[in-house]
Amino acid sequence: MKRLFDFLSSFFGLLILSPLFLILIVIIRISSKGGAFYKQTRVGQFNRDFLLFKFRSMYVDSDKKGLLTVGNQDKRITSIGVFIRKFKLDELPQLINVLFGDMSFVGPRPEVRKYVDLYTPDQLRVLNLKPGITDMASIKYKNENDILSHQKDPERYYIDVILPDKIKINLDFYKSSNSLVGSIRVILLTFKVVFLGS
Repeated sequence: MKRLFDFLSSFFGLLILSPLFLILIVIIRISSKGGAFYKQTRVGQFNRDFLLFKFRSMYVDSDKKGLLTVGNQDKRITSIGVFIRKFKLDELPQLINVLFGDMSFVGPRPEVRKYVDLYTPDQLRVLNLKPGITDMASIKYKNENDILSHQKDPERYYIDVILPDKIKINLDFYKSSNSLVGSIRVILLTFKVVFLGS
């Protein structure tokens, strides 16, 4: 049932949002050099790699200077990138990942291999779950980039504090709420946080 919901919602979502996609593609391409989309290898369900799609919000090759972003003052973020990140518009192309079955609407946010390689055996259990566009951990850490911007060593803080907490939140939540009803609740909470700021 959840997969059917994901497939139909992502299919119609892509159709309905196609005009917005076209607008964002044009704006991104004329505002800075490079393509409109950013593709990155992430670790999915059962520890399998897949290509995650995003709208590009940073200058080309910025990921070579570090995987984490630390607030809007990060000079690698383009002017339009600040806007699309604020309203999570950069995540919209992940509807393609949901349509293809690599992701679900709701599930643990997929990490890059660099950080997954640091998981403990217990934390690796989170890879039994299909990754998602949003989850309860994303809601708690909606201001993650700003939190990191105040740390002396943002990556170390992410690895030691934020990442373990995110995994714990996901393992605890999906132990009892991995259902369509639970997913819809998380989606509604995400919209509330992103657009109402609460």
